[in-house]
Amino acid sequence: MTKEFRYDTDFPVVTTTTGKVHGYEYDHVMIFKGIPYAKAERFKAPEKVSWNGVFDATGYGYGCPIIELPSLDHSLDFDRRQELKNECCQVLNIWTPGTDASRRPVLVWLHGGGMSFGSSSEDGLCEGEEMAKRGDVVVVSFNHRLNILGFCDLSDFSGQFANSGNAGVADMVMALEWVRDNIAYFGGDPGNVTLFGQSGGGMKVTTLLQTPAADGLYHKGIIISGVAGGAMCDCVGSGRWMGKILMRECSVDTAEELAAVPIGDLMKAARVMRREIKFRGPNAGEFPFRGDYYLGDPLEVPFRKETADIPLLVGSTFGEFNAPRSYGIHKHTMSTVEQEKLVWETYGEKIARRGIDLFRDAYPERPLVDLVSMDYMFRNYVKRYMERRTALNHCTWNYIFNLDMPMMGGVSPLHGNDLGFIFHTTEKAPALQEPGTTEKVEDQVFWSVIAFAKTGNPNHEGLPQWEPSRPDALNTMMFGKYPEVRVNFDIELNNWMAENLLAVQEKEMMNAVAGRL
Repeated sequence: MTKEFRYDTDFPVVTTTTGKVHGYEYDHVMIFKGIPYAKAERFKAPEKVSWNGVFDATGYGYGCPIIELPSLDHSLDFDRRQELKNECCQVLNIWTPGTDASRRPVLVWLHGGGMSFGSSSEDGLCEGEEMAKRGDVVVVSFNHRLNILGFCDLSDFSGQFANSGNAGVADMVMALEWVRDNIAYFGGDPGNVTLFGQSGGGMKVTTLLQTPAADGLYHKGIIISGVAGGAMCDCVGSGRWMGKILMRECSVDTAEELAAVPIGDLMKAARVMRREIKFRGPNAGEFPFRGDYYLGDPLEVPFRKETADIPLLVGSTFGEFNAPRSYGIHKHTMSTVEQEKLVWETYGEKIARRGIDLFRDAYPERPLVDLVSMDYMFRNYVKRYMERRTALNHCTWNYIFNLDMPMMGGVSPLHGNDLGFIFHTTEKAPALQEPGTTEKVEDQVFWSVIAFAKTGNPNHEGLPQWEPSRPDALNTMMFGKYPEVRVNFDIELNNWMAENLLAVQEKEMMNAVAGRL
């Protein structure tokens, strides 16, 4: 069916505090793309921006330059795109049902890619049309500085760059300030803002919880496979070694000169720097810089009491980065003996013998061989995060996305497989299509997100009653064909697997990240 489209000389035009913006209306949603929310010189704090005339907000803006080209992942379960890169990347996008005075809940999307790559437009599953139209909410996404452009601590070299190790976080804060000051003009409620992000985007939600400058700019958070730990941690300590290598490779003597180096030369130098010091302990500019501006990840330092009562929805997928082990094994046709044999071959006798018994207790609905493709790294981080967070409040919920992809004999849910369900955009991804199931689970997940954004509680009539977790009760909603809440169901299993294998997987993760970036 043809969708309605409207783009006139004076419609839709919105007057903001920074200037007028001209978007378009498509399928009853008004869309504004690529709106500048700040500008910044390299390594320096962002500044406010304004313009005369009317800004044409009909196309995505630039993404932040990255150190190396990412691998071209398949798009069967995503909707991957590539976009132009430029250091002038402080832009945001808005989807809204109407530029009226309705004061709708606002969801601000923080894109994934760790803190080093990615953008708000790289995955079509994460666009906000369906969320805005179906949920009657306003959706915002934005780009910000990444990698050494966002997290290169040069404070030892010059006072001009005192917070260069958190320039990317400062961009996020300024984007949220723009939302606070302007979202009412787009039909949104600046007093009801929910941050949500997947992978690195989830890490950014936690980062903002631990950043005093962001206080009051958001009111709830959704962390999707984004609780950090192990290979993903804060930058701690001086960036002097990093800065020295970058200057050496760029043939300059000062941080000021480094700030003027052509971007191609700077990224070439960054590749050398990463090979020399990444994962050896020194600050390599990959994550926010722990200090007075950003206080540090709460798996390492305490949660800030000022944000202790912010409601959070925290979860992961069943398989995450272990899920590819289920490719092509056709687990539903394997005999029990064949499944046990594969588990033993994968993990060895010590882990397999105890792990098999614990897995059968925790996941009676799953084939035994899924122990091979089960995530225990992210789940371990989430479990620890929930223990600390629920000691402070009664408004933290937990979930696991537990729906396989219907391909190659059934593939356990990968890192990011829940994105189409969250945005109600699964139709864009072929590998997510299972007639009679996809739509059902999509509604489970989507309406939980919308309910949480509206009220701080993810319950809705399509799910069994779901209570927030407590330190002694990890109440986990299992999103899938048969949704149910399970309490402390996998604690012993996760402890066993993490005790024996977490260090190994963290090392594999570090090598994978180093290889990709």
